[in-house]
Amino acid sequence: MQLDIHPEKKLVCIWLTKAESADASTQEQLGPLYDRFRKQKFLVAVFRSGGQDLTELTSELLRYNRKLFAEREVRAGKESA
Repeated sequence: MQLDIHPEKKLVCIWLTKAESADASTQEQLGPLYDRFRKQKFLVAVFRSGGQDLTELTSELLRYNRKLFAEREVRAGKESA
């Protein structure tokens, strides 16, 4: 478990591996952490490692964003003509 505390943003990021996400003792440790930081008015965010292929999903997202950008350029070109 990795704990990143950002006091200037009132934010706590908790990073869990797949094994930690499945471990009951890790889950039990989260409750007191939530309570501790909520009392200090911090937002607590928990990030859990996923089970899918990060490279493939990132590639798909980039392709999708590139397609949207190209469509917007075409629309902007038609509107200015």
